[in-house]
Amino acid sequence: MDLLNTLVDKGLRRELPTRDEALAVLATSDDDVLDVVAAAGKVRRHWFGRRVKLNYLVNLKSGLCPEDCSYCSQRLGSKAGILKYTWLKPDEASKAAAAGLAGGAKRVCLVASGRGPTDRDVDRVSDTIKAIKAGNENVEVCACLGLLADGQAERLREAGADAYNHNLNTSEGTYGDITTTHTYADRVDTVQKAHAAGLSACSGLIAGMGESDEDLVDVVYALRELDPDSVPVNFLIPFEGTPLAKEWNLTPQRCLRILAMVRFVCPDAEVRIAGGREVHLRTMQPLALHLANSIFLGDYLTSEGQAGKADLDMIADAGFEVEGAGEVTLPEHRVAAGGGCGSHEGGGGGTCGAASAATAASGSAGTPAEARTDLVAVRRRGAGTDLAPNA
Repeated sequence: MDLLNTLVDKGLRRELPTRDEALAVLATSDDDVLDVVAAAGKVRRHWFGRRVKLNYLVNLKSGLCPEDCSYCSQRLGSKAGILKYTWLKPDEASKAAAAGLAGGAKRVCLVASGRGPTDRDVDRVSDTIKAIKAGNENVEVCACLGLLADGQAERLREAGADAYNHNLNTSEGTYGDITTTHTYADRVDTVQKAHAAGLSACSGLIAGMGESDEDLVDVVYALRELDPDSVPVNFLIPFEGTPLAKEWNLTPQRCLRILAMVRFVCPDAEVRIAGGREVHLRTMQPLALHLANSIFLGDYLTSEGQAGKADLDMIADAGFEVEGAGEVTLPEHRVAAGGGCGSHEGGGGGTCGAASAATAASGSAGTPAEARTDLVAVRRRGAGTDLAPNA
């Protein structure tokens, strides 16, 4: 397929595909999905070999968020039966992180619900970062605390944070349909604050919220322009009790096409399969490792993932290897550039929206998605409970 050959060549050169090319990936048929995976897999292996980076989530504060993000089980007014608890103490969070590190995780992601941290919250998280790093010299720590005020990113960096996550989630054009209590511009501002403070920026998306192919391409091109080092791709978990509970729009094949499109647009970034992979990729998860070079180990914030040992077995059985603590994740040119803005040759600036868009309807290829509510399990173990974590 000429399209895929062109995209492989561009990916190996870190050259931005046109929007038409990105849309064409999403519009390929289920019959072509293995060809798409094979092509994007060449780009993934060129920049990251067969390494898979493991990340582990610690939910520092769960539920009771004042924001109204429609996809979130912790949102204002959510009726989802999730765990609700206030801030974990540093020793509790450090103990939770240790379970993930023992399971092979290289990065710990510290997440707290809420609009954004107060200065006291930043102090709490700073103490937690120090506690985790005191017992684990090589661990990477990423904080995800919502919208940042001036100076807070710098304080987190001083405390030892390596990265900051704040996802764009969806396109600017549809953002107001998903969230009304803050803006798309607020999210962009926080990613830029993380960059400016010298933190490695982590920003991604959520697929499956009823968006069009154009929306998916818009948000991925916006991410390319922001140039995060890590791009998490979440697949909506339609929690009962949230406004998007009936949105079952994804098939395993569509998830693979989305991951391939992200890899072609962000060839040398850490592409991470995040929440929802068990729900939507299901038995096709191993194929996704040919596209993404990073996953979360074990459970998520409010939902359960597959067993940590099953994750490790899947990686080994698919012919991949867990990235070690002493290995550098990013390609050499990104490390040399310090990561973040400007590390793509030909990326950033005004190049990301230059090509014209083609028309491709969401879900236009393949069979309709099936609702799999049986696969949505609320987390009842690990942080905030007395039960052992899944790692």
